[in-house]
Amino acid sequence: MKLELKEFEAKMTKSITSYEAELKVIRAGQANAAVLDRINVDYYGTPTAVNQLANITTPDPRTLVIAPWEANLLKEIEKAINASDIGINPANDGKVIRLAFPVPTEERRKELAKSVDKYAEEVKVALRNIRRDANDKCKEMKKNGEMTEDEQKASEKNVQDLTDKYVKKADEIADAKKKEIMSL
Repeated sequence: MKLELKEFEAKMTKSITSYEAELKVIRAGQANAAVLDRINVDYYGTPTAVNQLANITTPDPRTLVIAPWEANLLKEIEKAINASDIGINPANDGKVIRLAFPVPTEERRKELAKSVDKYAEEVKVALRNIRRDANDKCKEMKKNGEMTEDEQKASEKNVQDLTDKYVKKADEIADAKKKEIMSL
């Protein structure tokens, strides 16, 4: 009886998906509404995402325009953006909020590339932890007599192949993001 890899592959896929979401938030000089995903506004006592309270548009590659559906939310959204860590000052003209994304300097691009590497290493650690859990399950199944030693070795090899595949995918995603950052 071989180890079922679907459970572990699902966990690895989830780790990669989470990693891609983290990278979308990295502000690389282009307007991206994903930077607002983690910003919540107090809406009648309930923390609510900005994209649920306003229309967010990108009139040009370096500007986001936030048009709240209720005019009284302008100040609240502005306050939430200022309190966040996105590093952009909102410009409130009384009807909409504009976020101007500056072109990053060479130094800033290097910092962004380092943060991409940091996130890549974190996802690789998560993938290796999933591999360890799968290998522990193989050893437990062998100990309980549910699989032979040959099946254990084959299962561990399959787990390693799966881990290598996802680590390579994480590296490819990181390289693409760093290339995007450095091309600005």
